Amino acid sequence: MNDRKERIALLRKRAEEKILILDGAMGTMIQKHKLTEEDYRGERFADWKQDVKGNNDLLSLTQPDIIKDIHLQYIAAGADLNGTNTFSATTIAQADYGMEDLAYEINFESAKIARAACDEWEAAHPGDVRFVNGAIGPTNRTASISPDVNNPGFRAITFDQLKEAYKEATTGLLDGGADTLLVETIFDTLNAKAALFAIDEVLDERGEDVPVLISGTITDASGRTLSGQTTEAFYNSVRHTKPFSIGLNCALGAAQLRPYVQELSRIAECRVSVYPNAGLPNEFGEYDQTDAEMAELVKEWADTGMVNLLGGCCGTTPPHIKAIADAVANAKPRVVPKFEPRMRLSGLEPFDAA
Repeated sequence: MNDRKERIALLRKRAEEKILILDGAMGTMIQKHKLTEEDYRGERFADWKQDVKGNNDLLSLTQPDIIKDIHLQYIAAGADLNGTNTFSATTIAQADYGMEDLAYEINFESAKIARAACDEWEAAHPGDVRFVNGAIGPTNRTASISPDVNNPGFRAITFDQLKEAYKEATTGLLDGGADTLLVETIFDTLNAKAALFAIDEVLDERGEDVPVLISGTITDASGRTLSGQTTEAFYNSVRHTKPFSIGLNCALGAAQLRPYVQELSRIAECRVSVYPNAGLPNEFGEYDQTDAEMAELVKEWADTGMVNLLGGCCGTTPPHIKAIADAVANAKPRVVPKFEPRMRLSGLEPFDAA
């Protein structure tokens, strides 16, 4: 299926029929290759002025076959939506490696690789269309918190700087063939608002309507994002964008995320997505939760009608995604509720007009 509009129409139809499956962790799969500094550099960046090992997004340029193979493994495991290798592919995040000028190219090539993997699967399995989920990470700066404890009014980045970086990333993803856009791992809602504003501008300029998925991160047992918002306050802050889905990912495992998933399911006027870590990290920073254990936890969410999209974040692999897909294969997606219109505001806490 070569037309993005047709793929999006099919995605919306499929979302009414089943729980959509998101893929798992790209970084976890990359780590399994034990790549060296030379592997990251490839021929093109052999003489780069600083170390680049750890810049996983760069691998879309230097090791595209590895990235494509990871996509194909997740597709074979059952992933409907396959995230591009672009978590840090903004000028802001790439500045750590002196590679700001590569941001558009990384987004474009990453989307092309994911698109090629989805198309290759469809060619071998006619009618089984898979989708490219353009991943837009949070950057390594925060717009609402000072990095200087002695100067709480200081900001290392402005809203406009974030917006421009996100516009470039969004354009690259769409040019490369993304079907959806995922603003993910949101720890600062102001950063997310810059991304959503950028996406809105790009889509308006292009005259396109592309589904936008939003996924925040509850950082600990406080039940709040890093910038201090509760789950409902976070939702109130971004609901005006009318996203395809709102959800949570990263930081916590499925067991720890459950109360916040339940809260989102209660209040969200759109689909609910969740892709937890494979439990909590052990003392070595590794994830021990098995595919069967994780699948059992998220199956309960599906069986009780709380979710529309499920996948995995840190520590998850194709076996985790296959186990989740199999576990919820017969479950019905959450029915999106209809609420009486009313004003919903938020600071760190929600405020809903009576």
